[in-house]
Amino acid sequence: MTMLRLKPGFKDYIWGGRRLMTEFQKDFEGERLAESWELSCYPDCPSTIINGDYAGHTLSEYIEAEGREVLGKNCANMDEFPILIKFLDTGDRLSVQVHPNDDYARTHEGQNGKTEMWYILDAEPGAFIYYGFSRDISREEFLSRVETQTLTEVLYPAPVKKGDVLYCPPGTLHGIGKGILLVEIQQNSNVTYRIDDFGRPGKDGKPRELHIDRAQDVLHFGPAPTNHDFAPHLGYCPYFTVDRAAVTEEAPFKGTVDEKSFLSILCVNGRGVLKCGQEEMAVKKGDSIFLPAGAGDYVLEGALEAILTTV
Repeated sequence: MTMLRLKPGFKDYIWGGRRLMTEFQKDFEGERLAESWELSCYPDCPSTIINGDYAGHTLSEYIEAEGREVLGKNCANMDEFPILIKFLDTGDRLSVQVHPNDDYARTHEGQNGKTEMWYILDAEPGAFIYYGFSRDISREEFLSRVETQTLTEVLYPAPVKKGDVLYCPPGTLHGIGKGILLVEIQQNSNVTYRIDDFGRPGKDGKPRELHIDRAQDVLHFGPAPTNHDFAPHLGYCPYFTVDRAAVTEEAPFKGTVDEKSFLSILCVNGRGVLKCGQEEMAVKKGDSIFLPAGAGDYVLEGALEAILTTV
């Protein structure tokens, strides 16, 4: 079995909504579902294979058994699985936060830094993401505004709509707003320095911890970089390449998974069929499929939209 269908891990953070359960049929019984980790080898929230010889095993267990060749030559020098792909549903706003780069994170956290990008699947009217500062500020002003709880006055609320892409390199202050459904493609890391959580209590009833000291170590005290040209891709950086496949009955999408990288296929709308070699698999909105490096030619047929990610 070449094509692996994945079951995600779930996170029920306090800001989550219900759309991943109602619209994407995620099998979660809690009150809210914030994140669905669709492609994950992260220890506390792994993806699980649900078809073929490795059904019931995690993606990490499959890679360990089959060998790192399934990841491709571009991953040969990497110590661990390189990326993490999620759905996010923001029933409420997320905290204002920042992520470190590799050097800082490996020194202080023992894991990778976090470069990420977002593809907006849907957004309520007026929805926005805090994306950097509205102007250059000093470290002193930053600390003063954290202390006086006026930080949002100097943040840039970037309006977002369906189809938008935002790239968030390390050091970029950000905070995803309420009423947004998105795909997040990121490095395989969960290092987040929380700067402002608006005084919300966590599950224990106490305000969630802030990480001001480390945040100011890695923060860029100015507007977010906007001079990104990803063409012909949806997104591109040293850690991942992201493309969008718009499939119609009249125009199937054809591609090749070569020896350089595995392929993640995340169906974000519609339904159809994935064919690779002699295999065929039905796909629908919310499905996550892993194709190992060297899988060869594939085709997506039907009426669907998919996010394709390689390294």
